Parts: sequence; structure tokens; C-alpha cells
Amino acid sequence: MIRLDTGAVSEIALLAAHCDDLAIGMGGTLLTLCEARPGLRVRALILTGAGTERETEEQRALEAFCPGADLDLTILDIPDGRTPAHWERAKDAVAALARGGSAQVVFAPQRHDAHQDHRLLAELAPTEFRDHLILGYEILKWENDTPQPTVFVPLLADRAERKAELLMKHYPSQRNRDWYDEQSFLALSRLRGVQCRARHAEAFLLDKATITFGGA
Repeated sequence: MIRLDTGAVSEIALLAAHCDDLAIGMGGTLLTLCEARPGLRVRALILTGAGTERETEEQRALEAFCPGADLDLTILDIPDGRTPAHWERAKDAVAALARGGSAQVVFAPQRHDAHQDHRLLAELAPTEFRDHLILGYEILKWENDTPQPTVFVPLLADRAERKAELLMKHYPSQRNRDWYDEQSFLALSRLRGVQCRARHAEAFLLDKATITFGGA
């Protein structure tokens, strides 16, 4: 596999429509980044869930997925499944996140996600983070919208297992879903690992980037 290096990362921005999207889509990557860079600034925006049990779940989950990080989490109360009808509020929130920090990498849903709330954020991200590396994460769910990813983050087996454990521990409100179990999460990370010659991995979509070729 060809390796691309971002260089030192001191701050990342995370965009999600729902509480648990980040943990499902990139929980292993968060564990890897935060353990490699103590004090990493993590600024996260979630569009839905404020004032519900899901807000408490998300706060505790991200604290576990971002050990040792400087975590700044904002959760809004836009109605789940209705974010396109609240376009202006979502746009303003993304703009505020972009203005309020200096992230080197931005993580957002991928553009071809079947859920309209996810697609909205995928479309908004590059309109506000115009000069950033934006990686689109995949969210496991019952729709058959599994993408063909272009970027992989290899995961140690214990991190993939830790991700699955934390998902089950911190999101009890989701355990009634027939697809929501440790086997599902580990199956996808194992598949992505096969595709990049690792034991486990998480996968992302990259719309565009520039490459600087180093000299000899």
C-alpha cells in the first residue's frame, strides 16, 4: 500500500449528524490519534440529540474514545431525520466550528451516504472547511450504501476490539437495533483491514487533495 503522511496533527474537527455516528465511523481512528498525540484538540459538532439521553451517551462515549484529548463537544437539538429542513442552522453551526479553531484534518460523513442528515453534513463540510483535508467516514447501518473507500487507517486488533466494546458500553439506547453488535463492527473493520493488508482498519473517502513529492 502507498503511504501518505499528514505530518504532525494538533487539532481535528469532527462533524456528525447523530450521537454515535463518530464512534461507529471512526472510533478506532480516534483512539489511535488520541493515544499517539496526548493533548490533541478535538472539536466536535453533533447536529441532533441535545436534551435527550443521547446527549449524555455521546459525552461519555467521546471522552472514552478520545483519552487524554482536549475535547470540545457541541450537540444541537435539530430534529433527527429533519436536518435538511434546518439547513441554515446547520450551515451556521458548521461555519462556527470552522472559524473557532485551526484543525489540520476534518472528519465528516461521506457524500453518498443514504441518510439525508449525513449527506447534508457531507455537502456542508467543504463549503466552510475550504482549504482542509476532509475525510469522509462510513457509517454502518441497514441501508446498502457501503462505499468504495480510498483511504484506510490500519488498526491494531486490540483497538478494533476496544472500539466495539465502547460502542456497546456507551450507547445502550441503540442496542435494540438488529445490526448493532460487536460482530457487525468487527466484521467491517476486518474487511477494511483485508483491503489495506492490515488485521483491521477504518476506511474513508477523500474528494480531493494535493500531493507534494519530496526530493531524494
